[in-house]
Amino acid sequence: MVWDPHQYLAFAGHRLRPALDLLTRIPDKGQRRIVDLGCGPGTVTAYLTKRWPDADVLGLDSSEEMLAKAGSAAPKARFEVADISHWSPPKPVDLIYTNAALHWLPDHQTLFPTLFSHLKPGGILAIQIPRNFGRPSHTSVVDAAKEGPWEATLAPMLQPPPTHEPSVYYDILDPLAEDLDIWETDYIQALEGDNPVAEWTKGTWLRPFLDALEEPDRSGFEAAYRKRVAAAYPKQANGKTLLPFLRLFIIASKAA
Repeated sequence: MVWDPHQYLAFAGHRLRPALDLLTRIPDKGQRRIVDLGCGPGTVTAYLTKRWPDADVLGLDSSEEMLAKAGSAAPKARFEVADISHWSPPKPVDLIYTNAALHWLPDHQTLFPTLFSHLKPGGILAIQIPRNFGRPSHTSVVDAAKEGPWEATLAPMLQPPPTHEPSVYYDILDPLAEDLDIWETDYIQALEGDNPVAEWTKGTWLRPFLDALEEPDRSGFEAAYRKRVAAAYPKQANGKTLLPFLRLFIIASKAA
């Protein structure tokens, strides 16, 4: 999948808020080695370098397009192209921070313990993942995929939601962690513009479906999706559109 940083950053303020909410809840233990896993355009990486100015902060992402933006966004950090599904550090780290990235990867029952194993004693795994997959912003992708000549192409991409209930993550990490904090926040986001929910998902979850199609199916599928999502999220009296967006947060600490 080819990421479009400009499309992704169109709602930068709303995307940044949960990332900072996670960051502020991480205990400061004088972290020295920090990894921003799935760092994207480096926006949050810059905040990591500000909070821990003496730390070695490494941003990892599989998208060269995103990392082309990251260097200027966070000049005090290092960046590398990496497949985060197979990443392992040369030696354990103090903090693995990952914001809105792990829902792109399968098998969280294996992935999360693997990431936790890369921590030093006393290290922290801090995770934010979206859980909006049962709502019209995301179910409309599935519905639109099934209603046109593009169905055969998109059908293999239709999978169950990639994230789980909080209790699942509790059961995965509780046997490993000394301290475990899990919570959810439903952000009621007031978006501006014409059909802004479609523009929001076009920067993330809709992207691989569009990339899989050629014209005219690409435009036809996008139009079908936009029609559905516009009906599901009508404008308010002031012209803005409300997008409730559920996100799950985890902070798991390793015994010192």
